Amino acid sequence: MARKSAKGAAVPSAGKASTGSLVERRLARLGLHQPADFIVHLPIRYEDETRIVPIAAVVPGTTAQVEGEVIRSEVEFRSRRQLHALIQDENGDQLALRWLHFYPSQQKQLAVGNCVRVRGEVRSGFGGSEMVHPKVSVGGRPLASALTPVYSTTDGLSQASLRKAIDTALGRADLSDTLPDEVCSQYGLIPFRQAIRVLHHPPADVSCADLAEREHPAWRRIKFDELLAQQLSLAAARAARRSQQARPLANVGHALLQGLRSSLPFTLTAAQERVINEISADLSRSFPMHRLLQGDVGSGKTIVAAFAAAQAIASGSQAAIMAPTEILAEQHFSKLSAWLQPLGVNVAWLAGSLAGKARKASMAAAESGEAQLVVGTQALIQDKVVFSSLGLVILDEQHRFGVGQRLQLNRKGEENIGRQAYIPHQLNMSATPIPRTLAMTFFADLDVSAIDELPPGRSPVLTKLIADSRRPEVLASVAAEVRLGRQAYWVCPLVEESEALQLQTAVDTHARLAAALPDVRIGLIHGKLPANEKQAVMQRFRDGDIDVLVATTVIEVGVDVPNASLMIVEHAERFGLAQLHQLRGRVGRGTRESVCVLMYLAPLSMIARQRLRAMYETTDGFEIARRDLEQRGPGEFLGVRQSGQELLRFASLETDAQLVAQAREAASMLRDHYPKHAQAHLQRWMRGRQDFLRS
Repeated sequence: MARKSAKGAAVPSAGKASTGSLVERRLARLGLHQPADFIVHLPIRYEDETRIVPIAAVVPGTTAQVEGEVIRSEVEFRSRRQLHALIQDENGDQLALRWLHFYPSQQKQLAVGNCVRVRGEVRSGFGGSEMVHPKVSVGGRPLASALTPVYSTTDGLSQASLRKAIDTALGRADLSDTLPDEVCSQYGLIPFRQAIRVLHHPPADVSCADLAEREHPAWRRIKFDELLAQQLSLAAARAARRSQQARPLANVGHALLQGLRSSLPFTLTAAQERVINEISADLSRSFPMHRLLQGDVGSGKTIVAAFAAAQAIASGSQAAIMAPTEILAEQHFSKLSAWLQPLGVNVAWLAGSLAGKARKASMAAAESGEAQLVVGTQALIQDKVVFSSLGLVILDEQHRFGVGQRLQLNRKGEENIGRQAYIPHQLNMSATPIPRTLAMTFFADLDVSAIDELPPGRSPVLTKLIADSRRPEVLASVAAEVRLGRQAYWVCPLVEESEALQLQTAVDTHARLAAALPDVRIGLIHGKLPANEKQAVMQRFRDGDIDVLVATTVIEVGVDVPNASLMIVEHAERFGLAQLHQLRGRVGRGTRESVCVLMYLAPLSMIARQRLRAMYETTDGFEIARRDLEQRGPGEFLGVRQSGQELLRFASLETDAQLVAQAREAASMLRDHYPKHAQAHLQRWMRGRQDFLRS
């Protein structure tokens, strides 16, 4: 049951929320169970109820608190019943009040002659300034001595009840500092107790602007603590991984690896050589590799994966590569088979479209160990799929997989020998470069390798922004490109007509292009096509039997057709920045100059304008990633890594980059010299969140 303070505020017990009082259950919805939870449930904003503003001084568009006598109050019947009131202050100035929904108690509160205090946003009405649905209280009472905190809440839980519960917790919770004095002094941090009390009960002289912008020293301490807890948690996860066991895959001088290198028809870049060596060193260790390989579109991540798989195979283990789409998985299978099968490696294919005897044969080959490398989609993680000795797991576009899916593939390689459990090495690949600040905060438990140069001979991609009204010019360009023997993509955001989004659809575009360009061979591919049909269309495009491929974003990643030199993106304003960059990366894969046309429908929103400008100004994937982080936040990069949970509650990657670096430095200091403080800090900040950050 909920315990009661002398003031009567409910503070939940540690029991299940469903067994407590109604107030306790509502508090539990907010994750508030123990006093330690309440003290870090910080205000989202503050109301200044410390002063009365003369009605003559109120400004439309701002929030104000005024006081006056009710001189008129009546229910009017217009399109609906409305409660209208008029108050007049001691200077004779008047302000209109209006309620679209009201209760009899409010009518009574606003009886003519009553002195009331009202607070709300001031608007410009037909008859002058007004407030709609303001907060009303009895006038003449003493003013608040501090800013009034406003908290995020849930249905049925009033601000007053929540404030009482938090005040009760503040009297019970442990507010002692988890950081040693040396750390607080080095980073200029105020004591935790002071920060918490200032944020829950800021004095009247505290700057509202500093609190709203989270620039006050109290907010700085809280943000530092949150980032520090995150760094400590990720460091603990990293240490835990290093305490696990994996089979060392150390046959770096094996004939298979030498044969792969000598058979390549191209020379590896210095960046590829560097990351191959980093991965090779990881695979040679007796604890599991957990590395993120990031590289811009077209940087050559697949050949790096091939060398990692070859090292695992040369050491007597199997490797598995899982991709999020069948088109991407099939692309990997095609390339890896071409590189490794001539060297005697058995490469198996397993995807949803594979059925009957072929599917059973692939599964049997994986289980017996005959298949040394298995490439596929989520079909790899089905219960019936068994591996003989899976030593390396490679996940391409890893942020597109759920935490559970990644763990499922990893578990396919777990084996127990005696009392020791062995788990496979894991390589995650991403074509979306991760900004440095994001890597420091959410990927600090991973080793990160970056391919930061493109292979030689890749042609630059010229990006053009063209309004939809110039469509005839674009069609003429397509026809000219096809006459030169080249191919083009035409990408649309939707497959079927949507009344909500009046966008050009892939199906409709295919029909219109076929009519406008009767001499051009036009194909169509989208996510709703059966897998075998998608494969057939893509193969015809690779073979040159299709001149223009109309597609949805199913071709966003993994498609490699060097002869395609023109990319047209319909309604480019509807795509994300990272997605546009990925689409642009489908061209420029040959030696010919390539063009990416971003067609947009005016007028553009400010965000769409910024997005398209970024695409026009740079082709650097790392710069694109930085701007995308600014515009869309970290969720776009993390994908489903966080399983829908919040990322950072208080700190911001855009504005607190310096704090991130300081927290990372302080985490190392605490782990090395103040382990008890580190543990206390984690207990305060990460209760119930460790698994979320380790996913």
